[in-house]
Amino acid sequence: MFSLLIFAVLCASCLAKPALVHYSYSNAVGSGIGSAFSISGKGRITSVRIWEVPNSYITGIQLRYENIWASRAGRYYGTIHELNLFDGEFIAQISGKYYSSNYIYQLIFVTSRGRSLIVGQPIQTSFNFYPIHVDAELRMLSGRTNGAGITALAAHWGAVYMHECNSTTNN
Repeated sequence: MFSLLIFAVLCASCLAKPALVHYSYSNAVGSGIGSAFSISGKGRITSVRIWEVPNSYITGIQLRYENIWASRAGRYYGTIHELNLFDGEFIAQISGKYYSSNYIYQLIFVTSRGRSLIVGQPIQTSFNFYPIHVDAELRMLSGRTNGAGITALAAHWGAVYMHECNSTTNN
C-alpha cells in the first residue's frame, strides 16, 4: 500500500505544471557614471513621473506601484511629466536616446494600450527595451545618477501575480 502511495505522488508530481518565471532584463544604456539606483515596489506599476531639463536631459524618474510612490531616482529639477495608467494597463516598452559620455536625453514609455509618455530631446544614440515573454511587463528600473541627472538606465521585466497586488496605503 505504501508503494502505491509513493507511485501516486510521483505520477502527480510529473503531471503538475512547472512554475515558470517569466523574467527578463534589458541591458543598461548610458555612461554609467555616478551612484547606482533601483526603483521597485509591490504590485503593478500604475504611474510614471519623469523630470527633465527643458530642451536637454532627464533629471529624475519615479514609479508608483498600486497606490504607493517608490523612491525617486535622480533629482527634482526641471519640468515634470506624468502618465497615469488605466486599470489593467501596463508598461510594455521603453525607448529613448542617450549620450554615451553623460545623460539619458529622451524616454518614451509605451503602454499595453498603445498610449505613450514622451519626454526629452530626440538626440544621440537610440535604445529600445521590451520583455521577451508575452505576459511580462515592466517591474523595475535600475541605473545610475550623478546628482545632476540620469546617466544610465536598465529595465527589468516580469509577470505580475495577483497576490502581489494587495497594497492599499497611499504615499
